[in-house]
Amino acid sequence: MQKRLLIMLFFAAGCTPELEVPNGKAKFAQDCAGCHGTDAMGAGPVAQSMGVLAPDLTQLAVRNGGVFPRDAVMATIDGLDRPPHFANAMPEFGAGDLGEAVIVETPDGLGTPTPVGLIALADFLESIQAP
Repeated sequence: MQKRLLIMLFFAAGCTPELEVPNGKAKFAQDCAGCHGTDAMGAGPVAQSMGVLAPDLTQLAVRNGGVFPRDAVMATIDGLDRPPHFANAMPEFGAGDLGEAVIVETPDGLGTPTPVGLIALADFLESIQAP
């Protein structure tokens, strides 16, 4: 996954040498593990102290018919078009600093500005999916 991210960023960023590519695992540990746990299975200390369990993020592909739901994951993290039940449970990380945006081209040829930290988090989450 990291190789794909680097290649995509190389082309999407127009070879900008100062583009900092975050480490998705480190970003998860910093921003997500408090609720989702260091193992991403949902039993982080912050969530437990609130009396709720965060979703098990290692089962996202399983719950989606074996396909990792990248777009839905990135939209959820960002806060874009999330269902109302997220309002109190999960912050909108798109309002914070997810890093410099790069243009990610979709299969239909449209380009979407996407923060590199969001891409790194999605790549990390995809890499930890249960078989």
